Amino acid sequence: MDTYRRAIPPRALGWYGSPEGDTLPLDDKGWEHIRSKMLDRPSANACNIDLEEDASEVGGYHFEYRGRRLDAPLFSHDEDATSGVAFSFPTEYLLEHGPAQLRALAIELGRELPFSFGYASLAFVCPRGLWYGARQELLAPLSRYLGLDLYYLEDTSRVIGTHARGAYWLTFLGQPLLGQLGQVQGLRDKLAFPEVTLQELEGERLLISLGDWPEVIDTASAPPLLPQYRALAHLLEPFMYEERTGWFSEDKDNMRRWLRRLCQ
Repeated sequence: MDTYRRAIPPRALGWYGSPEGDTLPLDDKGWEHIRSKMLDRPSANACNIDLEEDASEVGGYHFEYRGRRLDAPLFSHDEDATSGVAFSFPTEYLLEHGPAQLRALAIELGRELPFSFGYASLAFVCPRGLWYGARQELLAPLSRYLGLDLYYLEDTSRVIGTHARGAYWLTFLGQPLLGQLGQVQGLRDKLAFPEVTLQELEGERLLISLGDWPEVIDTASAPPLLPQYRALAHLLEPFMYEERTGWFSEDKDNMRRWLRRLCQ
């Protein structure tokens, strides 16, 4: 969180959820509360943090954290639950600083995180799944622009475990997922595209970059799908999680098809 704060404009995160359930300005007292909640962990099982740029509308900067205690009891419906974190940036940040700086920042953010899977992508950003009321309007452009992500961190963190979510501009792999995919050399042989770079990270982890810039992958243009995205999606498909929480509809097949849209 501190690394993210140093990279974004001062006061870009202006609001937080108070212990009483209100949304309050993020002042010194608010930061004290956030640090205590994350580090002291007074809650028995979970720690949920939502920091926003604007309390009344979707802004460009957001920090979302869904933390679970390693020793928390597991039940049959959440046996694949894990901790998850999301850092959001406006498109202007990418255009101003360039993709190389954003890639370096993503590596720095993940340096101390014990991840099995992570990614960076162009996305519709609406924290805490608040986009759900406009899902029909969002699904139409998503069906055309396959490189745009739509996520709901809370639901995903409940089911992803050590599985994958899909192929993205920057795809981070750790153990055990990296080993299941054949380690670095196995992936290097299978992703032999000029646009693809593989960067080994500390702790038996890997960053796969599918190009210099993120792509929206417009299916109305030719070619509609970049081959490196399709190749990585096919490699990850056997290890992708199965949706169980239903944030598109009660029909889980909708979510399954959307997550596997690059495998078609």
